[in-house]
Amino acid sequence: MNAIMERWIRTCRRELLDRTLIFNQRHLLHALREYEVFYNEHRPHQGVANARPLAPLPEPITAPDRIARLNIHRRDRLDGIIHEYEHAV
Repeated sequence: MNAIMERWIRTCRRELLDRTLIFNQRHLLHALREYEVFYNEHRPHQGVANARPLAPLPEPITAPDRIARLNIHRRDRLDGIIHEYEHAV
């Protein structure tokens, strides 16, 4: 369990805390909550086949015409510190 938490803390620090100026405890807790949601619901993890931990694997896109016409939607979290990308349907 220590290795898992050390990995999460290192990733959180590198992707969030090193890029953010924290004003107070309330701001820190808000930023950590947002990052936790991003980490578990959106961010791909290489250890689970590049999938999100709390979501099923997406269906692969194999049709060449669909690949050529991908419509990607970007959503900013924490005022643009974190970006989420997904297929717009």
